Amino acid sequence: MRCFVTGGAGFVGSHLVDRLLDDGRPVTVYDDFSTGRRAFLDAAAARPGFRLVEGDVRDEPRLRAALAGHDAVFHLAGNADVRRGTEDPRRDLERNTLATSAVLEAMRAAGVRRIAFFSTGSVYGEPAVFPTPEQAPFPVQTSLYGASKLAGEGLVAAYCAGFGFQGRVFRLVSVLGERYSHGHVVDFVRKLRADPHRVEVLGDGSQRKSYVDVRDCVDAVVLACAHGSGPVDIFNVGTDEHCSVDESLDWICERLGTRPERRYTGGTRGWPGDSPFIHLDCSRLRALGWRPRVSIREAVQRTVDYLQRNAWLLELA
Repeated sequence: MRCFVTGGAGFVGSHLVDRLLDDGRPVTVYDDFSTGRRAFLDAAAARPGFRLVEGDVRDEPRLRAALAGHDAVFHLAGNADVRRGTEDPRRDLERNTLATSAVLEAMRAAGVRRIAFFSTGSVYGEPAVFPTPEQAPFPVQTSLYGASKLAGEGLVAAYCAGFGFQGRVFRLVSVLGERYSHGHVVDFVRKLRADPHRVEVLGDGSQRKSYVDVRDCVDAVVLACAHGSGPVDIFNVGTDEHCSVDESLDWICERLGTRPERRYTGGTRGWPGDSPFIHLDCSRLRALGWRPRVSIREAVQRTVDYLQRNAWLLELA
């Protein structure tokens, strides 16, 4: 199977590229490097079967030409920073929804019919059921990011119904691990390196999230892509655990050897659209035999260790 990975120079995308190459599959990475890093592809670029095309997925003629001859698309390209949605309301629309539409149209023109779409647990908004299953009813959307990803899911499903595509949709919790380049661990490590005695915490520290290690995430995706029965199959990707912001900060401080004074900004949210509790039911994946191997605490601390070794990412943040 010849694989095409949009956003393959990103955090999760580059790990997926490594895994696909490990499995003996030729891989084309398509990335505009707006957020992806060439350094994340250094090892992959030296391996047989790897190809890189630099481009924006919204450039449909270029994307269509690059897609020719492939069997499956893993679509990760897009804006992944939920926090900035209200600062630039068009970003999520353009880089997530419209970009997904462009990918699907290019696939249709190039005769590629299999897509794995990387969505988010944020599409559940603030659900009434925890852990939240894939078939939970959708509440009012609380973030432009979640809304843009849900629209992308709708487009994937419509192309599966209208044009005979086969889709796998992955609703991810926050992912941690090597090459992690934005999110709460980066924010806290950067703040504590600048001032180990004081740290600002958005909200009241009680917000609860589930996190998954990036290699566990990639294992789940590869396994689910080999299974599934319908034209569209949706999988939550997360763990049975969750932690509070304060607990995560405890583990980060422990790794950095500091005990700062914490200053809370107040309220139950870190930013507009932030969900106070995200915890997904991943029993569909577990039924396939998948189990996360890394605990949340270990994932957080491994990420801190990686950022300590790769401080250039903190400077970029």
